[in-house]
Amino acid sequence: MAIMDVKTGRRQARGDGFGALQWLGLVLSGLMLVPLTALIVVAVTGTSRSIPHYVDTVLGVYTLTTVQLVVMVGIATAIIGTVTAWLVTMCEFPGRRILSWALVLPFAMPAYVSAYAYTYLLQHPGPVQTALRNTFDLSPTGYWFPDIRSVGGAAFVLSLVLYPYVYLLARTAFLQQTASHFHVSRSLGRSPWGAFFGVAVPLARPAIVAGVALALMETVADYGTVYHFGVQTFTTAIYRTWFSMGDRVAAVQLALALVGMVVLLLALERIGRRGRRFSQTRAGAPMAPMVLSGWRAAGAVAACVLPIVLGFFAPVLTLLHVAASLEVPFVDPLAWPLVDNTLTLATVGAGFTVACAVIIAYARRISRPGLMTFVGQLAGFGYAVPGAVIAVGLLIPFGLFDRWQNRLMIELFDWRTGAILTGTIATLVFAYVVRFLAVALNGVEAGLARIPASFDQASRSLGSGPTRTLRRVHAPLLTGGLLTAFMITFVDIVKELPATLILRPFNFDTLAIRAYRLASDERLAMASVPSLMIVAVAMVPVVFLTFQITRTRVEHAHHTEGGEQRLVPSRGSR
Repeated sequence: MAIMDVKTGRRQARGDGFGALQWLGLVLSGLMLVPLTALIVVAVTGTSRSIPHYVDTVLGVYTLTTVQLVVMVGIATAIIGTVTAWLVTMCEFPGRRILSWALVLPFAMPAYVSAYAYTYLLQHPGPVQTALRNTFDLSPTGYWFPDIRSVGGAAFVLSLVLYPYVYLLARTAFLQQTASHFHVSRSLGRSPWGAFFGVAVPLARPAIVAGVALALMETVADYGTVYHFGVQTFTTAIYRTWFSMGDRVAAVQLALALVGMVVLLLALERIGRRGRRFSQTRAGAPMAPMVLSGWRAAGAVAACVLPIVLGFFAPVLTLLHVAASLEVPFVDPLAWPLVDNTLTLATVGAGFTVACAVIIAYARRISRPGLMTFVGQLAGFGYAVPGAVIAVGLLIPFGLFDRWQNRLMIELFDWRTGAILTGTIATLVFAYVVRFLAVALNGVEAGLARIPASFDQASRSLGSGPTRTLRRVHAPLLTGGLLTAFMITFVDIVKELPATLILRPFNFDTLAIRAYRLASDERLAMASVPSLMIVAVAMVPVVFLTFQITRTRVEHAHHTEGGEQRLVPSRGSR
């Protein structure tokens, strides 16, 4: 009944008209759909000379490789993220508090940077295999060693840097669970692990699946890692078809096939969750951590330390070793100026993304169910689309506009303007907003869902319109959530490679582009410096996020001290 009361109050808080804020939210949501719309139009109206050849030769390989990568990363991230989140949340063992925030450190490590490090570390002439040959007196071809440049190697690297998505959401879900369910399960004879698999995991399923979905979207969108390892996926096929073969229509059709694959994954999960309830209307005190000792404590420490070492410290130390042993200067005259470009793009892109998310989310809040709600939901679809696909989707309409306005200016004023939109920072920032809007949108909508509708009603009764209510009432209450959304988006933009590689202005490189070019030329030692710079730039927001995590348990305990608590799902979780 509590949920229905909240919903009713929210409906009463919505205005009857369609004001300027709603129109602005609708326009911004529509702009987010420009790349996907352009792709659909080109795919339907164009003809490709390459697709029949792809179908007969390599399309099956692209599909199988992509599916293999998705399955392996999905399983690995689900296991690592869920188990570590459970251990640091529900158990007490030495180092738990440090490990609880250190488990987020791999989030600062771009997958392609980790790929560069593990390539040097595990390839045939690398230090690991060299040490094995020297220790056991093996011939260069007289033993077997896993090939890092393979689908399994790509899955290994991607899993280690993407599991924090699952860890963050699963830990939040475990923090919100009560002790009663777990104790009831134990009283019925289940072991702690039995209660974990039978009660805690099913209750946290929406959060775990959401984290896995984010990890899989990043896997499908990855370009730098799979390209460096020589793994043939849809993303590498799109890039090769567009730029090497010059077949725009084939690249667009491959891009839409990739988008369809992501949509299918999300649809299957929703179908499997249909008819099941994962929320509760009454919450008790959070569960007290179980004290582990002996071999159980040692196992918990090892389970939490291993992902941190493999996902963060091993790549960082490897890159430092490479740079130091080969005497690569850390003051790279070509890399240091790129820090300004990287910081500028990340700051501006994150700022615009969060601003658009606030407008769209608030416009959905004050609008009746209908067009604004539907288009606003579609606006966050860009996170399921790889950066290379978004870049292609923007090049098509923006290129047409540039050619049209150039011809018009020549005819009217005999003045050749050239490209106005393509190859500009504005277009690149637009691509970032489309790509990462969902990240900011989820955070903003979660914050708005915690603000009672009575606040809107009180503000409106005092004569404030929607814009002033947003500025004077909601914005101060959303400060923490907006800052978190900005930090996450900032880190994502710093690590973004495909869209930046395609849309960047001429002679405007970033740290990611510099590292990618050097690694592509097999100059891993030189690539280590800009790679370490990327990690250093991304570390600051990640450290901030880890401290935000440590406050969650305290806040949850404070909210549940009064006894009854109403948990209401946000619109994004329906």
